[in-house]
Amino acid sequence: MWLTLALCSAVLLGLYDVAKKKATENNPVLFILLIATALSTLFLTPCFFIYKGSGMDHLKLVMKAVLVSASWISGMVGLKLLPITTVSTLKTTRPFLVVIFSIILFGEQLNLWQWGGVILALTAVMMLSRTSSSEGIKFSRNKGIWAMGLSIAAGVASALYDKFIMKGMEALFVQSWSNFYITVLLLACFFYQRWRAAENAKPVRWDWLLVLIAVLITAADMLYFFSLKQDGALLSVISLARRSSVIVTFAVGALFFKEKNVKAKSLALAVLLAGMVLLLIGSN
Repeated sequence: MWLTLALCSAVLLGLYDVAKKKATENNPVLFILLIATALSTLFLTPCFFIYKGSGMDHLKLVMKAVLVSASWISGMVGLKLLPITTVSTLKTTRPFLVVIFSIILFGEQLNLWQWGGVILALTAVMMLSRTSSSEGIKFSRNKGIWAMGLSIAAGVASALYDKFIMKGMEALFVQSWSNFYITVLLLACFFYQRWRAAENAKPVRWDWLLVLIAVLITAADMLYFFSLKQDGALLSVISLARRSSVIVTFAVGALFFKEKNVKAKSLALAVLLAGMVLLLIGSN
């Protein structure tokens, strides 16, 4: 059951990434994140009155909010600066890191299947690096690549932290209050950015796509937290399953955004997915 929930979450997450990419055409990154998260918090308002937690629980969720905000903001910067096919393939490396650090933190050893998955993941990233270079994207100097690196690192830390804080907390309590604290942080960042930019600040405008983004991320996260809460749920497998969202974002990017080098990137993606399968086998 938990794996089915994770896979459904992955589909919604893929559509969420596509909607975010489209939204960056009309609005600044922080504004999109702020409004979408605020709307998601609004959707979950009843949970504030249903689920209660201690002061320590709320402190843990504030820490989670910091990690998620860092991952989202840097990820949106990367999404704005890079082709969506490049971003979607890079994001597929996140579950590999989650698996590795899950093994390290719990004192487990990599088996042959897992080593095979890691090697394929590294191979795919090198393939993507060569493909992106032909588009003028230098991995060592491109701001979008650095932004995505920060996003992936913060996302991995957040995923590992999720497994820790979910013990003893209700899924909807974690989701609702995390969203609230993330909204507060994003609001502070948004106003600070506007203050720094002053007259040069990019104008913002209402876009109904923001509502769709909020609905998609609310549903995707809800399924994710419920899957983590299930008996026998494995963080490493859930993380791998969720990253299959890359198939949705890659396909849409190739079909509708008319991006370059799709064939070469498809090969890199196929190698990554093969590595995902090996890790999935090795993690069972």
